[in-house]
Amino acid sequence: MRSRSPSLPSARPEAPISSASPSPGKPESDNVTSMEDRGILQDIGEEVICTLRAASYKLFRFHLHDWLALIALAVIYGILNSVINPFYRYVGSPIIQDYKYPLKPNTIPGLAVPVIAIGIPLVIFIIYFLYMKDITDLHHAILGLLFTVVISAVITEAIKNALGWPRPNFFWRCFPDGIERYNNDTFEVQCTGEQSVIKEGHKSFPSGHTSGSFAGLGFLSLYLAGKLQMFDRRGHVAKLIIVVLPLIGALLVGLSRVDDYWHHWNDVFGGAILGLTMAILCYHHFFPSVFSDKSTGPHSYLQIGNNFKLSCCSWVPRRRQHSDRPPAGNGRCILFFVFAGQEMVVQ
Repeated sequence: MRSRSPSLPSARPEAPISSASPSPGKPESDNVTSMEDRGILQDIGEEVICTLRAASYKLFRFHLHDWLALIALAVIYGILNSVINPFYRYVGSPIIQDYKYPLKPNTIPGLAVPVIAIGIPLVIFIIYFLYMKDITDLHHAILGLLFTVVISAVITEAIKNALGWPRPNFFWRCFPDGIERYNNDTFEVQCTGEQSVIKEGHKSFPSGHTSGSFAGLGFLSLYLAGKLQMFDRRGHVAKLIIVVLPLIGALLVGLSRVDDYWHHWNDVFGGAILGLTMAILCYHHFFPSVFSDKSTGPHSYLQIGNNFKLSCCSWVPRRRQHSDRPPAGNGRCILFFVFAGQEMVVQ
């Protein structure tokens, strides 16, 4: 009879002895793998803890100069809006009739614009983060959104001050009592209204409500288009509807400015172009093109390589499986590296 050859020792490192008995309903291989994973984590000890705070702090330090630049831009906007007066463009008796539209209250108050442009996208970003646990994506989305809105606000306010274009309701800002007064020599208006109201009346072009709304909601549309991979050529209309909805909201904000007689139609058109341009530029500064097949994650993932993905151990699914999901945060933690189908654990 042919004798059996002796069994060779396994090349796999022995798993630490665990007191837990195999589960009766599961295959033995699954139980062995589970015990090996538990043994690895026990050997690692406290290093396996990867908190959101650690990952967030590392990202914040790496992008500290970006946050400082954002604060500087916000200060510049405050100066342009509150300190610097706009150019008081000539308004004479021959053209004052074009600015006699009624002075109505805002349908959408000015304080509602940050809620629309920043608050709504933030809610979407946080929901995506709670689902994917991707701190890097959340950080880049927030930073890109804030840069989009703040840069748009700075450019909008600078143009407003430089041009000093009168609003459609300028007449009632200048003459609240309805009595017209002009310079005898130049026929220029001599306003009797409040200085702050008159100052605001020379800030027609471009529309700040419109530029801010298209900046924030335009960034959100691009973000959704990238995450949903809208241009995957599969023809899913639902993706298109989701991506277009924020733009419709921004458009409604712009149309309300015309209906309230606070802006001319070209003010709204210019604000929309400005906001969308900033959204496109800032989005592609942090994320790949929405037409790319790698549009689901920030640019920082692509720097690692196409076949090289990492994710924080505390955010890996319960059963570690190969996935096309973008990597999560890169804080101080144990990282599961997946390279060419091989998996290993390193610190």
